[in-house]
Amino acid sequence: MRRRRRSDWASQTPTWREARPALIADALKRATARPCGNWYVVGASRDVRAGGRPCGRTVGGVEIVLWRTETGTLHAGPGICPHLGAPLRDSRVVCGTLVCHWHGLALDGGSFGGWSPYPVHDDGVLVWVRLDSVGGEEPSQRPMVPVRPKAGGSVDAVFTAVGRCEPQDVVANRLDPWHGSWFHPYSFVDLTVKRPPVGEEDDVFVVDVSFRVTDRLVVPVQAEFSAPGPRTVIMRITEGEGATSVVETHATPLTGASDGRPRTAVIEAVIAASDRRGFALAQTVAPVLRPLMRRTAGRLWRDDLAYAERRWALRSVGRFPG
Repeated sequence: MRRRRRSDWASQTPTWREARPALIADALKRATARPCGNWYVVGASRDVRAGGRPCGRTVGGVEIVLWRTETGTLHAGPGICPHLGAPLRDSRVVCGTLVCHWHGLALDGGSFGGWSPYPVHDDGVLVWVRLDSVGGEEPSQRPMVPVRPKAGGSVDAVFTAVGRCEPQDVVANRLDPWHGSWFHPYSFVDLTVKRPPVGEEDDVFVVDVSFRVTDRLVVPVQAEFSAPGPRTVIMRITEGEGATSVVETHATPLTGASDGRPRTAVIEAVIAASDRRGFALAQTVAPVLRPLMRRTAGRLWRDDLAYAERRWALRSVGRFPG
């Protein structure tokens, strides 16, 4: 940690000249053009428990149900019972089989009566579902999971929030690092974009920033922001405390493309790592740390969703600048 002088919020150097609308728009355009193989993040791996109750999600207006067997095998499929349309999220898992609570129809994860499973992937932190009817791309066998710190040497937490906007508005927020210390002074200070992206070959924001611990104690780091897919932005600490730690922001559309009032889920995975000897203690108390990590992410996203919602509201009436 480093001790810094107190400074007034208004005394920091304005960043509006560097945060050029065209630069952000170009980075967003490149991101949204990248393929995703029709894979969507639907939640945290630990939210779908072995032998537990099923989980219901909606992606692009499509109802989905997920469940695990007692051995941990993950299944996903349409959330509407093929018999009489019951919501399968309210069903029960019995001996690894999903049993509808209306008439007892049992689904073991295979095709039955017009009900067909969806490809699903558990990367150890997040659960992904492939929806070819929503994505409309050439499907891929696996999602593009970002490089992360080793599971045995990190602590992860997943935060979810929902906003009235489209995925591109969430991604655009993350591709504007210049707003950090202005919009989130309680978390970030001394933010400088050392190098903005220069195109497809070097499409990375390099940022120097200090995370605020107290009013005067900060942790300076260097981080990189990149968008490997149309709905994902990665922040990776490259120098300083917690190097290799990653924050993955995934924007999953909840409503269909034709919905006039879109809703998007922000699913953010924080994977913290450190080479300090004392970090092993953090791993042992991970169940206590996770709520704190989610609370920190929630405070940031309370503001950033307002940013994303404002962007969508202006775009929807043709009044967004740039």
